[in-house]
Amino acid sequence: METLKRVFQNKEELKKILFTLLIFLVYKICTMIPAVPGVELFSSSDSTGFIGIINSFSGDSLRSYSIVALGIGPYITSSIIVQLLEMDIIPTLAEWRDEGEEGKKKLSQLTRYLAIVIALVQSVAMTFGMSSTIFNYGRTSFLGLMAVSLTLTAGAAFIMWLADLITQFGVGNGASLLITIGIIISFPEQVSALFSGLGAESVVAKDYIVAGLTLLLFFVILIGVVFMEGSTRNIKLQYSNRPTEYKFRGQSDSSFPIKLNSAGVIPVIFAATLMGIPLTIISYVGLQSSHVGLYNWLYQIFSSSAVIGYVVYVVLIFFFSIFYTFLQINPQKVAEDLKNKNAFIPAIRAGYETEQYITKVLFNTTLFGAIYLVVVASLPTLAALIGASSAIEIGGTSIMIVVGVAIETCNQISTDVQDQRYAGFI
Repeated sequence: METLKRVFQNKEELKKILFTLLIFLVYKICTMIPAVPGVELFSSSDSTGFIGIINSFSGDSLRSYSIVALGIGPYITSSIIVQLLEMDIIPTLAEWRDEGEEGKKKLSQLTRYLAIVIALVQSVAMTFGMSSTIFNYGRTSFLGLMAVSLTLTAGAAFIMWLADLITQFGVGNGASLLITIGIIISFPEQVSALFSGLGAESVVAKDYIVAGLTLLLFFVILIGVVFMEGSTRNIKLQYSNRPTEYKFRGQSDSSFPIKLNSAGVIPVIFAATLMGIPLTIISYVGLQSSHVGLYNWLYQIFSSSAVIGYVVYVVLIFFFSIFYTFLQINPQKVAEDLKNKNAFIPAIRAGYETEQYITKVLFNTTLFGAIYLVVVASLPTLAALIGASSAIEIGGTSIMIVVGVAIETCNQISTDVQDQRYAGFI
């Protein structure tokens, strides 16, 4: 409450918040401008799995094929690719990473250029792949489809620009906030789909029970995600040469925090994408009608609702959780940084033993976090078992993103207000 009071008393912070809200309004308007008027690629009840995730992250603009149907997705994909290439795969990028602020600018520019290329490839693949639907609305030529593809690419570039504006002049991380606002935009329709049929004469008591259980499940997820996203494993540190004033204040030691879920929602998105792309492709080529046996075999492997597919889905989540966590936190680099700062873990020697200890703690913590991700990612299956609407298929993943970004943004606002308060005091 005290922080909220300081925010309203701080004109600069209020300007940043209002600017961010203005960008949200611009983004919402863009989601309502269709690239091809009258197109509806799928109904809300069909927006499940991989397609459902992409549609939700884009603020339900993929379904109507708006000019920003790709959302911020190409930029996120590009960022992850560049992060992977920085791991000494391309020496030049590794050098840029170590060049400080100038290197960051080069990597940021490369990320944007790569995002445009990815957006172009995605827009062409989507537009030509779904040409039968778009043909029905008058785009019957190659040039017409290319025009639509270029429009989607320009929309993705515009969204990247909006994200940069938020990061520079607003509050929070622009890309994360645009994904979050896209999810929030789609929430009302999901809730509407849940309660749409309760007023009909054919409704029985079971329908009200299912709706109630779904709402209860939603609040349980919300409480659980808030708790888990704030959970950390702290590794106690001590400093051998802290200045005298720190020791006088009782600050001769500190800790190195490791989040329970350091990878965030990325493993779930990657796993759902790898599982969903094959099913999406075979659905568009009509394999389910021409080769029923092959389709059923592929469905058992790539559908998370099948036993084999679910096992593959869980394995992928565990793999990406471990991989992406160690991509973000390099135990060897952490051990070197601690050694350079004359910090050490009690009863653990500096250097190699510290690296091994951090690796072990990080691996064990990540396994626990991966179990948490599997539980959240499995909630759609649980919802289906109780008969919940398929419109809430990705509720758990969406809530994880919204809660994580909300906590991060609130912390930044609190820090900004606190810093300005201290600056004024000085």
